[in-house]
Order: sequence, then C-alpha cells, then structure tokens
Amino acid sequence: MKFTVADLLDQVPSDGTLETTKLEKILRLSNRSEKHTLGLALEALTRLGILNTDESGGIHKCITDDLVQARLRCSTKGFCFAIRDDGGDDIYIRDHQLNHAWNGDRVLVRITREGGRRRSPEGGVQCILERATTSLLATVEQQEEKLIAIPLDDRLLAAIDLPAEDASYATTSADEAVAEVVLDRYPVAQFSAQGHVARSLPLNGGAEDDRDLMLTKANLHQRPTPPRASLKSPAAKKRNDLTDQPALLLKPWSDDEAVCLPAIHVIPHEGGTRLWVHAPALAERLTPGNSLDQWLSNQSESICLGRQWIPLLSPALTKASAFRVGEVQDAVTLRLDIGPDCEWKDWEFSLTKIRPVAELTHEQLAALDNRKPKSRAIPASLKPIKEQINQLETLIFCARNAHECEKSAGLIELDLPKPQLDSLGDLNQVSPDGDGTNWTEPFNAAAPECLMAVLLRTAHRVWSYHCKNLNLPAVLLEAPPADDSALTDVAKAAVALDVQLELDEDGTPSAGELAKAVAGCQYSRVLNLQLRQALPYTMYRLADVAETATGVQVDDAITESETEVASEMQADDQDSQNPKTDGSFWSQSLAPWCCPTLHYADVLNQQVLCQLLNEGKDRPNVRHKTKVEIGRQGAGDQITWPLFTASQDQKLAELFRERMLQRLNTRRRQVSDLRKDMIAMAHARSAEPMVNQEQNGVISGVQSYGFFVEIPPSMVEGLVHVSSLNDDWYEYRSRQNRLVGRRSRRVYQLGDLVKVKVLKVDVLRNQIDLEVVPTDQSTEQDPLPVAVSDA
Repeated sequence: MKFTVADLLDQVPSDGTLETTKLEKILRLSNRSEKHTLGLALEALTRLGILNTDESGGIHKCITDDLVQARLRCSTKGFCFAIRDDGGDDIYIRDHQLNHAWNGDRVLVRITREGGRRRSPEGGVQCILERATTSLLATVEQQEEKLIAIPLDDRLLAAIDLPAEDASYATTSADEAVAEVVLDRYPVAQFSAQGHVARSLPLNGGAEDDRDLMLTKANLHQRPTPPRASLKSPAAKKRNDLTDQPALLLKPWSDDEAVCLPAIHVIPHEGGTRLWVHAPALAERLTPGNSLDQWLSNQSESICLGRQWIPLLSPALTKASAFRVGEVQDAVTLRLDIGPDCEWKDWEFSLTKIRPVAELTHEQLAALDNRKPKSRAIPASLKPIKEQINQLETLIFCARNAHECEKSAGLIELDLPKPQLDSLGDLNQVSPDGDGTNWTEPFNAAAPECLMAVLLRTAHRVWSYHCKNLNLPAVLLEAPPADDSALTDVAKAAVALDVQLELDEDGTPSAGELAKAVAGCQYSRVLNLQLRQALPYTMYRLADVAETATGVQVDDAITESETEVASEMQADDQDSQNPKTDGSFWSQSLAPWCCPTLHYADVLNQQVLCQLLNEGKDRPNVRHKTKVEIGRQGAGDQITWPLFTASQDQKLAELFRERMLQRLNTRRRQVSDLRKDMIAMAHARSAEPMVNQEQNGVISGVQSYGFFVEIPPSMVEGLVHVSSLNDDWYEYRSRQNRLVGRRSRRVYQLGDLVKVKVLKVDVLRNQIDLEVVPTDQSTEQDPLPVAVSDA
C-alpha cells in the first residue's frame, strides 16, 4: 500500500472536512488500484467510528477521548503495553485484544478500563496505524505440511507462512545462517501472515556480514537511491564574510566517510569568551517538500556502523555543503558572548562565509593535554597547528567552564568509559550529540567529541530561547523524567552497598543526586550502569507556538495585560539564560540546528532559522528607517508586527506536523537500537574465544532469574542463570539487590567479584551464558532444587 493509515489520518482535519479527490492528490494516488485501496480504507475507518462522511462527501475525523495513539511494546513472555504519544500511563493490552498488532506497531487504542493506584489502564487495539515490521530475521522450519518462518525476535508473537519453493532454506542449520523474510501479507481474521524468503544471511561471514545482519534486524538495510533534484544556492545578499576568521574543525571520527560537523572559533572577551559556532548551510540548499527533502525526511538519521557510515545526505548535498580546510563555504552561524560565570551576555544568529584553517584530531588534543603548562617545547603532532594553540587552549577553557555550569544546572554525569574494541571503529567514540542519552561523560579535554558536545548543547539551548522569544516553531529535544520506582531501586542498591545517600521526605532521590552520591565510590561503575538503565532516552517534541505567532498582525497599542504577560515572558527568558538558575538541565529543552548532516530534525530547525534571517521582516513597513536585528538576543521584545506573511507561515506550519515528529522519533529509536546491537555483537564476538574458559568478573546486575557479570577489559556482560546455581536454594531479595542461599547463606550481590566460566555465546541474540566457578570456600553438596522468591 502506498500510504499508511497514519498518513491518511494526518491529512484529515478534525475541524472542517476534506474531499476525497483532494485527499487522493495529497497522497499522490494516481491509478485506479491505489484509489480503490483508499476507498476501502476510508470505509473501514468509517465503520470503526474513526472517520465520518457528510452528505457532500467531505471527510473529517471524529476520534473520541477514549481513543489514544500509541506504540506497542511487547515482552518475550507475551505481555504487551501501548506506550502513549501524549505521555500518559502505559495501557495494558491483553493478547486477545491485540487484533494482530505486533511489537513496535503504531496503533489506535480504545481504553476499556481505567487504571488504579497500582493497576495500569487496559485497552484494546482498534486500528493499526502503521506497521513497524516489513521484513525480519527468522529460521525456516517444516511443520507437517506447512513451511513456516519463526521470527528470531521473541517479541513477535506470530509465525509466517512461506511458499513451498522456500523449502530449501529449512535444511540450513540455525547456527550457520538465518533467513531474511519479507512480509507479503499481515495476519487478518483467521488467516496467518504470509511472506517469502528474500535471502540467506551467514552468521560467521565476517565483519561486513555482521553489519548486514544488524541492519536487516533493524529493518534499515534497504536505502532508496536519492532522487535527482537541483540544489538551491545559498543567499549571498545578507551573508557576512568571516573568511579571515581562523575557524577550527574538530574531528572525533577516523573514517573518511564520517559526516561533517560544525566549525568552531573562540577568543577571550571581557573576562569570558566570545564563541562562534558555524553549522553547514544545508537548509538553504533544499526546497521544502520536494522529492529530495522527502527522501531526507524518510532517512532522518545518519548511521554509524563502526568502520562504515550510511550518511543522511545525498552525495551531491554532502559535496556542496561540507566544510574543508582552506576552502570557502557558506555557513549558518551563532555568535555567543559568555561571561566569566558562564552567563550568556549576548548572542546573534547570522548567515556567513567561512574558511576553516585546521582540523583537530584525538592525537593533537591528547598531545596538548599532556603538555606541561609552561613548556615552550611543541610536540611534533602540534607543529602543524602551532598558530592555533592559544585558540585551542581558550576553546578548552570555554568548554570546561560550560560543562561545569551544565552539571550545576542538573546535567547528569556518569563515568562509564567504553571498551575500545578495534572492530567498533567510530562506535568507540560517543557522538557529539550524546547518542540520544540524557547524561554525559566526564569532561575530557583530549576528546574532540567531548568538546563539541558541550558547545553544541549550548548552541541548541540558545536557539531554543530565541525561538521562544520570537514565538517560532521548532523541534525540541527533551528528556522525559525518570520513573521514581526505577530511581528508588538504584537508591536501594546504593544503600545496600553502604553508599552515603541522603533522601528527601518522599524517599526518592533525583537522578542527579544519585549520580553525585555514587561518583568516585568503590562501586561507582556498577551503580552507574544501574542508573543508566533508569534514565529514559531523549525524544523529539514540537514547541508550543501561540496562535498569534508569526502570521497575525499585532496592534501597535499594547494593552496593560499584554504588557504584563510580555514582562513575565522576558523575566522567564532572563532566568533561563543563565544555566545555573535552572533546577534541572532538561527543564528547558534543546532546539537542535547545528548538525543537519546527522539529523533531519536539525534540518527542520535550520529551515526556520534561515527563513528568519532571509525573509523575516525586521521593520513593520518600508517607511520605518530603524531595523530590528532579528537574529540578536531579545529581538522579540522589540517586534510588534508579524515576521512572515500568511503564506510563509503556512509553509512553516506544513514542516512541523505531528506525523513528521512520529517519524523522527521512530527512526531515532531504530538507529539507537541498531547502535546498541552493533556494540553488543562486537562484545559477543570478543567473547567467542572465551568459550569454556574461566574469567574474573564483577556482578553488574541482579534479577530474580539470575545475575549479570561484566568481564573486563572488553566489558562483555553475560548471565549466570539461577538454575545453574545448584549448590543451594536461592532467594531474590529485591531491596538489597542480591540472591541469598537459603541454607548456606551465600550471597551474590551487585559489585561482587566472581569467577565464571563462559558456556555459550549467541551473537545474534546478544546472549552470553555463564556459570559460576566453585571457589575453595564452597562446600561440595548434593544438588538442591532452585527456587526464586521475592523477599
């Protein structure tokens, strides 16, 4: 089907009606078959009560309050919850209420039972808005007269019928290869899903085949060819020439195909620093809504596969916009004045031309970091950039101070260094945008990605404030609050390990308090691992823009109440501009715009920024001689007229739709899961030589079914299942985060050193099975039955 139900509903208004013929044009349905499919979809949605058709044939939505949009999340045990888009309580979906929806599908759920104090609300799937799975990895089995595919993902609770001609794949051992199965028909009524085997994928074919496996598992292996579309030339009229400025490029990645990042320049200024962040001028080269722009929105993210990159941009866009040393290039620039206490004194957004003078690598930053403060000797690796050493030292000073201010503002710092595996390549480094996490690593002056991360977060916060001041639309990046029960579990684990922790009246510490309490203690790594699991990933949302935003005329005479509201907004902005005054770092969302080579969300925000600087009205009419610098801090306080025409406002509104936001968050999750799977597979590959060997490790997690052990130096993590502990009857005590033998009183708890034997490595499921090696203190006894109980 050329469109999904989600695409259809996104176009149908709740207020007013839409003609079917116009809907066909919007969805670009041309032939009779596609239009017939649309007719069937409209009829089905009308029967479900989701759509209504008036006498003239107009369509409108009639979604009631008991219907909510959500994404299904299923467990391997068959429990399914609908994760709501509006942030409400998760809805429990019983198996007979799934209506053939699968894990990851976007669905419309009808709430059938309200939740209670200790009970989740319940509901049933009324409509599948969008399927998440179009192909999957599976094993092929012959069961009596049927040939079926069994998904390797245990959360997909269905088997797929295959045609007889795929029988040859059933003879392949599951330890040698798996099959990629393409879905031809999803399950409906009493009929099972149908598909066919597209190809066989070897499990031991080397690094390239491993990457292909993980891409196929994430359903990201098929990348459409970018369409041929002419690129626009960035405007030259309002561009500032900064080619004499010695801007620097920081290179966190080693692969030649790695994406281009912003250029940086910094100088001392009035006791603080003056910082310039130059982003590639990408949005100016695109025509919003054309084929290339739609292709980019579908890709949404650049993908790092370790020693290979799948870039977001097309080759033509990359060539046109990339920064290179010594070459003049168009940029979108933020100039930010930072005071000695990290307060933001002034800022200005502008369109510029720059010429980077040097590219900095890990080796050069490490040499500078190891250099003695008063040494006159210049290491060999620094000699090519010796003229930029002073600027580099100022840059490090600026980034270090900004990082400390972020910590004081509530940004969580976790010391979780990654094992440096050669097979991981560029995945060994954390992306400057934090890889979607809402915490940061300790400041490291020798890491380009660490310096960039601090400066980019600052630049993104500035644009967020500027959008708020001018009431502009934006895609915001925010971190949902951590679940109190998850934080309480981490606090209990810390207290059980004698970590000094002060709790508030509610008994629930904040994530920041936990991070500070466990920092530097003996068990800091294992507790940081627990805390990391409790912190939700960042996600996108749309900024709240008032109806009187940019396209409605504002009278010159401002009423007293409007003045009062404006004063309150200005006071809020002034409070927000000093990071130290926020109770939480993520209380003010970021509006990312600096990395359009990494994320399509940055492209969208840059579209608004470039339209503001190119087309925004800096005065009410041509008769006014005084112009407002609309890229300057506080510009919104001086503007009493619409920035854009009604048609320009409409074009901006078309860019920022809920459907677009859903796509961005879906692809962001996919890429995040792929990154974790790539790292997990690299760990599993490094553990394969350890099979049948004994290793020393640290218990990194305890559950009712066993405990996890992390084995240095590769930090491979495996599971000791409770069934393998046959020397006693072990009870799980959740409050102390430990397993305790009922007779021997032997304890396995978080942070304990333990010797284990590696039994089995499953690289595809990222599972490593371990067993405990008996110590001298263990007494030889007859095996006892193992039981698990909550204490």
